[in-house]
Amino acid sequence: MNIGLIAHDSKKKLMQNFCVAYRGILAKNDLFATGTTGRLIEEVTNLNIHKFLAGHLGGEQQLAAQIEHNQIDLIIFLRDPLSPKSHEPDVFKVIKLCDMHNIPLATNVATAELLIKSLDRGDLEWREMYK
Repeated sequence: MNIGLIAHDSKKKLMQNFCVAYRGILAKNDLFATGTTGRLIEEVTNLNIHKFLAGHLGGEQQLAAQIEHNQIDLIIFLRDPLSPKSHEPDVFKVIKLCDMHNIPLATNVATAELLIKSLDRGDLEWREMYK
């Protein structure tokens, strides 16, 4: 499965901790991330991550394009709802595209854990047929 990883600045440490905790599951999949998030995850996990540009430089748009082409199966987007971003339209585009293309999306760590455990159990295999 192709997993997209995005984290706003205030959630990057949480994303690192999440990826350390679920490294075994994540290692079995292809990972894609916005630039800074991907680099930070690689530093603590040694996972191989395809890195796009930093989110504010267009990385969220690049990930959105992957979603539009049905090349992402799951998104974990740890976002900070209390701090508005200058690139907020890109944030909402990712969320909208996940809804349009039936791509499971977690925007907080509680939902991310549910999705990653579901992935490990094989509950998301329907994505392969959906493609």
